[in-house]
Amino acid sequence: MKKLLPLLPRPTRYLGSEWGTVHKDLASVKVHIALGFPDLYEIGMSYLGQKILYEIVNNNPDFYAERAYVPCQETAGIMREHNELLATLESDTPLKDLDGLGISLTHELCYTNVLYMLDLAGIPLKSADRTEDHPLIIAGGGACFNAEPMADFFDVMMIGDGEESILRVLETIADCKEKGLGRADKLTALSKLAGIYIPSFFDPDNPGDFFVEKAIVDDLNPIDFPENQVLPYGKAVHDRLTLEIARGCTRGCRFCQAGIIYRPVRERTPETLTKTLMKGLDKTGYEETSYLSLSTGDYSALDTLFAKSFDHCAAEQISISLPSLRVGSLSAPIMERIATIRRTGATLAPEAGSQRMRDVINKGITEQQLLDHSKMLFDNGWQSIKLYFMIGLPTETFEDLDAILDLCVKVRDIAGPHVKVMQISAAISPFVPKPHTPFQWERQSSLDEINEKLDYLREKFSKYKRIKLKFHIPRMSFLEGIFSRGDRKLGPVVQKAYERGAIFTSWKDHMSLPEFLEAMKEEGLSPEDYLAARDIDQRLPWDHISSGVSKKFLITEKERGFKGKITGDCRYEECRNCGVCEFDGRKSLLTEQALEKDIRPKMVFTESDQSGDVPPFVQEEKPDLGIKGSQFRIWYTKTGTTAYLSQLDLAPVFERAMRRAKLPLTFSQGFHPMPLISFGRALPVAVESQAEWMNVMYRTELTSEEVVKRLNEQMPIGILMTRADTLTLSRKQPQPQIEDFAITFNGEDEAVAARMAELRNFLESEEYVIKHKTKKGFKDKDIRPTVQSYEEVAPNKVIIHFDWTNLYLSPTKMLAVICPKSTLLDYSLMKLDQRFE
Repeated sequence: MKKLLPLLPRPTRYLGSEWGTVHKDLASVKVHIALGFPDLYEIGMSYLGQKILYEIVNNNPDFYAERAYVPCQETAGIMREHNELLATLESDTPLKDLDGLGISLTHELCYTNVLYMLDLAGIPLKSADRTEDHPLIIAGGGACFNAEPMADFFDVMMIGDGEESILRVLETIADCKEKGLGRADKLTALSKLAGIYIPSFFDPDNPGDFFVEKAIVDDLNPIDFPENQVLPYGKAVHDRLTLEIARGCTRGCRFCQAGIIYRPVRERTPETLTKTLMKGLDKTGYEETSYLSLSTGDYSALDTLFAKSFDHCAAEQISISLPSLRVGSLSAPIMERIATIRRTGATLAPEAGSQRMRDVINKGITEQQLLDHSKMLFDNGWQSIKLYFMIGLPTETFEDLDAILDLCVKVRDIAGPHVKVMQISAAISPFVPKPHTPFQWERQSSLDEINEKLDYLREKFSKYKRIKLKFHIPRMSFLEGIFSRGDRKLGPVVQKAYERGAIFTSWKDHMSLPEFLEAMKEEGLSPEDYLAARDIDQRLPWDHISSGVSKKFLITEKERGFKGKITGDCRYEECRNCGVCEFDGRKSLLTEQALEKDIRPKMVFTESDQSGDVPPFVQEEKPDLGIKGSQFRIWYTKTGTTAYLSQLDLAPVFERAMRRAKLPLTFSQGFHPMPLISFGRALPVAVESQAEWMNVMYRTELTSEEVVKRLNEQMPIGILMTRADTLTLSRKQPQPQIEDFAITFNGEDEAVAARMAELRNFLESEEYVIKHKTKKGFKDKDIRPTVQSYEEVAPNKVIIHFDWTNLYLSPTKMLAVICPKSTLLDYSLMKLDQRFE
């Protein structure tokens, strides 16, 4: 697939040479797999689960895990045109030649993209059609707790925590390979492992006592968290060092699937996290970190953790992000700290406007708590707050919709006159009943009902200033609801929708319902049946998959919800005997693992360290990051796959390398300080170079040799620092105007000769006028004067010395005019040198 890089849009998605990637000798490993993500590179590279498994697998010398993502449609078209199959990023191995392909199922709208990935890889879509020559297709992720609509397409599903399961799976595959066993025997062996579900072994029409328990890691602290994270090329959606500080949540929101399937709560200690943070920042050079959990503010040692890490991060211009914050879960000192380094927008999730509705869903927050939290945000300098709400919740009335606007107005008005620029956003999402939740039996509102409520809210909101209404696309929630509680009858629907062109369904510009509705009609299925209420006594498609939480507990919570009763957080209040853990002598329903694991909440403190008196925030004096100690022009090569990195892509690569190298960058002054790094003329993408440069300012005096040595230790494959010239401390520095390029034509002799003739025609002419596109339209430009001299050094190779003093035009654009029938597959360009004269 890499041979097509010159033709691909956004080729950085397919390079596989990023910092942190692992490259192994394929002949030396026992099991070779890919960790696939059914979306674009920018999305998949943000997924923490893949990062965790990538490091765990590759730390074992017997196993090798690479990465794979689905390409955009334009790239897929190019691949099909050239008969190229989807391959791994690191070694360019076709996915069909692996031992296994793991695919993350993070949500229901990615289902057709799974088939898109398999199709591009040349792997039969259905498990039943695969032979001994095909890899095992393995699913993992939260959607596996009811992935029956995808059962026909997967050989194996990993249910629950993957850190230990992935190694057991690979050990079993290795053992089966060594014994010469086939697919059927491999599946039988895998089925004996905790948390492993083989869909072909389950007959939904005759379920019997078939039962699969989720796998659980009972203590996160001994599990090594990934410190050598792969640094994405380009801009990933979440491009930062993400630390999972805790797993699980027992707040008990009755609509929340994650709050059930990831129980019990398991926290990492502040000592473990601080050590991981410091090592992770050292090894990645990230300029931002994020503390992640289902409810970060509920981490019992958040104040302790923040106190340990904040000053170090602030001193190095590293911002800290706290997603998933619950109303009232941040102490004033922490909020004051965050305000000194990052004040973008704040997001709060009341989920419902009225207190009655919040009690039904067990949100556990009051209106006053929300207003107090909002006031604290405004008082600390925040100017915008986004409020998340759901509509279509059980028992909802139009009075509850009115309460959404009322709450937004109160939040706006509590800001006070000192907040001059302010915006309140209400983000509305339709409620989707999820499996393994107390509301799994409830009906989902129809599209007409949701659209009626959205129209009602639009009309209400339109009269108010500084309050903006946003909403999730109802058609997406409609489709999500069908597959969320779906069964195996939906498998053919997924396949037919894919064959009709339905891919990237979670992208609003790709979302299209007709393909799915037509497929359902052909299969004799009705969307309304899947969105309807379920009887409590009926068997549900996911009943054979156990999260460890009992159905009795879910029914009790459903009944308490309809009575408006609040259930407290069992971390700090009464245990409600959900069934998952062994707290206070109870027996866990995860019976297979309870004998060897300690399944109970693992908290740092029995009470949150933000409760009671919290020491005030006293900020240490920040070092002056604007000091100018030395400046260098650093020269480097850019060869191999790094030729496809644009100058925009290179900026974070170099900044992070310098952080890893402990080279003290000088930063600009102002609200958003930036490192003082500037580049020479941008090299066209896909062109290699032996002579690129950048100017870098450091806070201390350094030697040229020291800069080159330390940076070369931190460079990705293809970039090599060659020298560092000392400059004055002036920001303005001269730029070379003479550049030497080698052009080498590839292909059959006749084609090469024709292209060489076209190039000679240009070089031997006195003028060569082309249409040059400018901001004001096309203009005639004579490009021949840009050539200072040239030498033909081989039958297929010419070295040209360009002088860009009066005109610059990209050499690749020149060649596109001079040799109009050639592409970047037909020639290669290498910059050899650049100089002043």
